[in-house]
Amino acid sequence: MMATGQRFPQRGEIWWTNFHTDPPDKGRRPVIVVSPNARNQHERATAVLVIPLSTSIHKLGPAHMLLHAGETGLRMDCAAQADNIAVVLRANLREPGSGQRPLSNSKICKLASLVKLAMGCPEPTEAGEK
Repeated sequence: MMATGQRFPQRGEIWWTNFHTDPPDKGRRPVIVVSPNARNQHERATAVLVIPLSTSIHKLGPAHMLLHAGETGLRMDCAAQADNIAVVLRANLREPGSGQRPLSNSKICKLASLVKLAMGCPEPTEAGEK
């Protein structure tokens, strides 16, 4: 749980959480915080938007983004699963580990495009196309 005085998650950071849909023995998994900092830090907002990461990179789907260990600071390459975007209570987040690096704004915006794709709303290919 987030203790008093603990910092708020920042957009692009990799935090750790348990998902209720995961098997009980799975343990915490990394997630990328994708909600804006204004929401993440708001006193009445108890939850943040996250995209889970998976080390199952051999089966990347169209709404997955490969992230290399060198860019995240994690021990292994992983896939950001934009088709599994979720809301997580801030109290259920654990701070990033030492050496973990946040994703750039351009990567977060690419993930937003992948969320739209997962929802069946692909990006227009030409200006003015609906």
